[in-house]
Amino acid sequence: MNLCVIPARGGSIRIPQKNIKAFCGKPIIAYSIEIAKASGLFDKIIVSTDDNEIAKVAKQYGAEVPFMRPAELSDDYTGTTPVVAHAIRFMEDQGYQIDKVCCIYATAPLLKVEYLKQGFNKLAEPNCEFCFSATTFDFPIQRAIRLLPEGGVEPMFPEHIGSRSQDLEEAYHDAGQFYWGTPECFKEGRSGFNKQAQIVHLPKYMVQDVDTLEDWIRLEGLFRHKSEHLV
Repeated sequence: MNLCVIPARGGSIRIPQKNIKAFCGKPIIAYSIEIAKASGLFDKIIVSTDDNEIAKVAKQYGAEVPFMRPAELSDDYTGTTPVVAHAIRFMEDQGYQIDKVCCIYATAPLLKVEYLKQGFNKLAEPNCEFCFSATTFDFPIQRAIRLLPEGGVEPMFPEHIGSRSQDLEEAYHDAGQFYWGTPECFKEGRSGFNKQAQIVHLPKYMVQDVDTLEDWIRLEGLFRHKSEHLV
């Protein structure tokens, strides 16, 4: 079976209860659940949470919460991979045979079904064990500068500081929406940044991280623009 895991910890500090905060009319996690359902790709859609209120909201929008996440996987330092691995092992212990796994973040209202399907198809290609959403940086990273402790600035890559943008290799970053992988890839904690990984390239206007209230406001603007223009 194909499993969708949506991690949704309750202890967000900078944006309290971020994963169920109202976003353009409904809890933000609802969008991830609804897109997962609309894709038709998953036999099970589960939310991994340590929070009873998040569990309640997740169930209201059609996800399953078959367990409450243990405390050792619910602190500020636990990464996504061990959380997904825990969910996989739990489902396997219940007798499910899992073929493909997709982790979707709870704060990804810009996600589209077509991107999920692209990732699913790429994971089926030979020698691919991981596929995730990515986009390009707004500015050439080779021309980045750093602030010096004693004052002043210096280029991080002096050899490129005078180069034209069009002459530099384009750089990509994780878009933070979804991660397709084999069960073994997650359970063994293998990095998704290797020769067995592929990306689904998203346009920059469909990507926004959500760490601060400023990020949240920008995301709402992008979402409204997407809804109005059906992009």
